[in-house]
Amino acid sequence: MLERAHPAKYGVSATGAVRRSKENRLIRPSVRFLSATALFSLSLSLVKVHAQTQVPPAPAQTPSTPAVPEAAAPSAPAPSAAPAFPKPDPANFTAVTPTAEQVNAFLQANWGYDENRMWQVQAILKTPVDGLSKVIIFIGDKTGKEKPQALEFFVLPDGKHIISGDDVIPFGEHPFADNRTQLEQRADGPYRGSANKNFELVEFADFQCPHCKEAQANMDKLVVDFPNARIVFQDNPIAQLHPQAVNAAQYGVCVNKLGGSNDFFQFASAVFDGQDGLATADGATLTLNSAVTKAGLDPAKVSACAATPAVKDQVQASIKLASDLGVSSVPMLAVDGRLVPANAPYDTLKKIIEYQVKLDGIKQ
Repeated sequence: MLERAHPAKYGVSATGAVRRSKENRLIRPSVRFLSATALFSLSLSLVKVHAQTQVPPAPAQTPSTPAVPEAAAPSAPAPSAAPAFPKPDPANFTAVTPTAEQVNAFLQANWGYDENRMWQVQAILKTPVDGLSKVIIFIGDKTGKEKPQALEFFVLPDGKHIISGDDVIPFGEHPFADNRTQLEQRADGPYRGSANKNFELVEFADFQCPHCKEAQANMDKLVVDFPNARIVFQDNPIAQLHPQAVNAAQYGVCVNKLGGSNDFFQFASAVFDGQDGLATADGATLTLNSAVTKAGLDPAKVSACAATPAVKDQVQASIKLASDLGVSSVPMLAVDGRLVPANAPYDTLKKIIEYQVKLDGIKQ
C-alpha cells in the first residue's frame, strides 16, 4: 500500500449510548469497515503502490465505530454479483450539512473514473462538535469481486475538508480546484509538452528515491499519450531518508537555469540511471557531474550555481509547495490538483487522468 506521513491526529469522541446504538444498526454482517486511510486507497481502486515517505506509517488504528462481531462475520467467499445495500434510515440523517447530494458529488469526483465502483450514503450524523458531521457510506463493486465495505469520515465545519483517519482531505463537488490554482501559481519546475497551464501534470519526486526512478517509465508514457499537457518536474527531496537528494535537486535547478528544460530531462534521466552512485557524498559528486556532462553543460558552473543561496531557497520553496498541497510521499503526481501516486499501474493512472480532464472540461 501507499505509505504516507501521518500529521497530528484529530479525534472525535462518540460515546453517547443512543448514538452508538444508531451506528450499530447501520452495520450488517455483509459489510466490513475500511481502515483509516481507505478514502485515499480507494481512489486507486485498492491498488497497492509503493512510495517514499517522510516518516514511517503509524500503527493501524481501530475504527471508532464498532466492528461487526466476529461471530457475525461472513465465512462465504466474495459475492459474485453486485451487493444490495440496505435502504438508508432517514433517522440517521441528523446533520444539516453536508447534504447527501454534496457527499455524492464529492465521491463522484474521486471515484467516478471507476465504472465498477458503487456506493451509497448511509448516514450523515450530528456530532457533539458544532458543525462537525459524521458521514457513513457503503461501498461495493458491481462485478462482485470485492466484498462490500463501509467507510466513515468527518466533514469539518468549513465544509471544505474531511478527516478520514489521520488524513485531512479536500471536500466538495470540485475538491481539487484549490490545489490546481496553487500549482498554476507556484509550480515552476522544468516541463515537457505544452507551454500553457490549462492542463498540468505535476510530478513531485526525489532523485534518490527508487520508487521515483521506477515512476519515470510512466512519466515518459504520459508525455506521448497526453501531448497537450504541461508535464512538470517538481523537486520534493526527503533529506531524512536520502542525504544526497537535496544536492541533486539543486544541481537540477541549475541545469534548468543554464540549459533549459530539454537539458534538465537529459540530466534527470542520467541521475536516475546512476542512482546507486548517490549513496555516498563522493559518489554523488561523480554521478551528478557525469549527468551534467551528458546534458551538455559544464559541471564546474553547475556546481557553483547549486551552492548559491537563491538555488537552495528555490528547492525549499518546491518542498513547501508539496507540503501545502498535502504531498507527504513520493513519487506523487498532481493531475490538475488531484494527487495520484505516479508509480500506480499505468492503465489506472491514464484512466484517472482522462476522467479528470473530462471533469474539468479541458479540451484535448
